[in-house]
Amino acid sequence: MSAILSVDDLNDFISPGVACIKPIETLPTAAPSAGDVNSSLEVEVILDGQQPEAKSNAPPAEILLTDCLACSGCVTSAEAVLVSLQSHNEVLNMLDSAPALKLVGPDANGKYSVEGLENSDAKLYVASVSPQSRASLAAACGNGVTEQQADRMIEQLFLGEQGLARGGKWGNKFTWVVDTNTAREATLVLGSDEVLGGLIAPSDKAATPVLTASCPGWVCYAEKTHPYVLPHLSRVKSPQALMGTLLKTSLSRILDIAPERIWHLAVMPCFDKKLEASREELTDAVWAGDGKPGRGVRDVDCVITSKEVLMLAASRGYDFFSLSASMPPQTPRFPDQLIHDFLFRPGHRQQSREAGTSGGNMHFILRHLQAKNPGSQIQTVPGRNADVVEYKLTAEAGEVMFKAARYYGFRNIQNLVRKLKPAKASRMPGGKPFGSAKRPAGKASGLDYGYVEVMACPGGCTNGGGQIKVDDQVVVDRKGLAVKPGPQEQKEWQKEVDEAYFSGDESGSRAQDESLDLVVDGISPSHIRNVLTHWSTLTGIQLERLAYTSYREVVSDVGKEKKMTDTERVVQLAGKIGGGW
Repeated sequence: MSAILSVDDLNDFISPGVACIKPIETLPTAAPSAGDVNSSLEVEVILDGQQPEAKSNAPPAEILLTDCLACSGCVTSAEAVLVSLQSHNEVLNMLDSAPALKLVGPDANGKYSVEGLENSDAKLYVASVSPQSRASLAAACGNGVTEQQADRMIEQLFLGEQGLARGGKWGNKFTWVVDTNTAREATLVLGSDEVLGGLIAPSDKAATPVLTASCPGWVCYAEKTHPYVLPHLSRVKSPQALMGTLLKTSLSRILDIAPERIWHLAVMPCFDKKLEASREELTDAVWAGDGKPGRGVRDVDCVITSKEVLMLAASRGYDFFSLSASMPPQTPRFPDQLIHDFLFRPGHRQQSREAGTSGGNMHFILRHLQAKNPGSQIQTVPGRNADVVEYKLTAEAGEVMFKAARYYGFRNIQNLVRKLKPAKASRMPGGKPFGSAKRPAGKASGLDYGYVEVMACPGGCTNGGGQIKVDDQVVVDRKGLAVKPGPQEQKEWQKEVDEAYFSGDESGSRAQDESLDLVVDGISPSHIRNVLTHWSTLTGIQLERLAYTSYREVVSDVGKEKKMTDTERVVQLAGKIGGGW
């Protein structure tokens, strides 16, 4: 469990779990002796009201990520899932487990190879960092530190000889640190093609309105409580998941190594991203197996949050804020030229303020459609609060061409799913359907949206549960605050994080894109499609398996009778009537 997650952080709780499928029990630790043949034939019958004697030395129950994903008892927001793996300690343990694999090349033929494969525990370490996490760390640094400077500090920690490598058992460090913004741009193009019917679209297209599925807290909530919205979820993977698949598939194929020899760490603003990384839909069982979800090698091995980056540095004896923001250490080239240019382009692209702080899925779709329809305009209609906004794309003549909306925070999400709830047919002859949300006469339904951007956290991803908050001790100390900050101070702090998120250097970041046909917010859809097609060809895997995912209803067994075998049924009956065999 992450050491920095506490009950006090659960500030957007939806409903308490009424049951957990993880048994809270202690099994016998001592196996029966080989000589005791009759011991395996004994059956203990517990009568009604009788309880076995409690054992004082019982170990605490442990709930793993896979257990949480299989359960339907708890539904909370980004801070609410308690997990026992994927922390900064897991990163340190992995780095200290064995000498790292070393990339060698290119040789005279342009080929790359890997040294150290004789050690089965050796890994090739790769990290991906989200822009929201960089913004949070930049705001914590203060003194006008930009997101790009925070990125260099992270790279010094992960890549530098004076970073994580200095205090470790084997001196291991990461081979590459990549920016998830590149994967984000790919998901924007994929999402736009899915909604607008572009050149690349999944065969199993989502129903209208299409709902964003890059927020794992929202997806988990939908799967457990509102399965009727699952057909509306976008099939496009999140940037974290897409980056994980890109790294695992391309590196394993190019270097001819097993995917489990590549260890991928993601730095994210959200605790629920740890759950996303553990989904069976995001493993090599999908892209290297039969295409069905299963327990395979995960595309993302570990997720830590922005707060945990500070703890990671402190565990090696470093003060993160003292790390250099100068140019990062040199890293080897990625062993494919086109993917290298995609992942490590020059410059640092500035985020669009109109797109928001959660990736800009909806904004890109609107801009893409506007670029195809010269003279059209985007109109904004404020909702009941700052986290609900409606958008309309109107043609030059004035007619509405496309409608979209933004719903952030679980309170607003509940209103959205209520509108999407299908009405039940009345059993009375001539009766009207019932059960869906009631709306005033003449008021338009939310179903007329073409796309809805849904995020669990109010304010978007820069306000994720794993972000550094103004009342965290590190911020209180660095700002010299005498009084514990309150809600107003958190709002002001959030503005600082957002400003850091929107900071960036435009130089050298758009020259390549602007030379192509259509450019939407500095992104060339045709260039992104070319990279995706090359990726599919390079790995020999259909893009359908690489870029898209699926969802499934999580059915609760609370209140339902469990199926019993004949033996269990006889034992239960014997116990109730006081008899025996």
